Amino acid sequence: MKTRIYSVLVENRSGVLCKVAGLFSRRCFNIDSLAVGETDDRTVSCMTIVSSGDERTIEQIEKQLNKKLDVIKVKTFTEQQCITRELMLIKIKYNKNNRREIMELCEIMKAQIVDMSKHFMMIQICDEPEKIKLLIKMLQTISIVEVARTGTLALSKCGENDEG
Repeated sequence: MKTRIYSVLVENRSGVLCKVAGLFSRRCFNIDSLAVGETDDRTVSCMTIVSSGDERTIEQIEKQLNKKLDVIKVKTFTEQQCITRELMLIKIKYNKNNRREIMELCEIMKAQIVDMSKHFMMIQICDEPEKIKLLIKMLQTISIVEVARTGTLALSKCGENDEG
């Protein structure tokens, strides 16, 4: 099973996300992560889709994405060919006994405490998806209340397919 990251430039208009998601749904391809946002051009959005499958499935996904009328350009990356980041906010319940441990963990993981009350703390981290998973695992011994994650964003490494 291989993982691929698809950076898909699409026309920024209603219904495009539904069409792309429908392509995956109809063919029973799984989407592990999906993030969508405008680029520097308001008429173009970038969809970052992480999916996995065998070699044939990965090829089919790229071919099917390129057939869509609203798709401008598809770039396919392995995890080694790009820099990936994900943002997570995680709310935890803490007490005076584990407060110091949480603060030290945040320092080690380069996470920030962005909100705090007498019993709850909200932590923000922007890092590689694997480090996000590690932080969640480490905080599971404490009481996790809520988690919000953006999904993976990716750009090819500098020097990889750069133009000009």
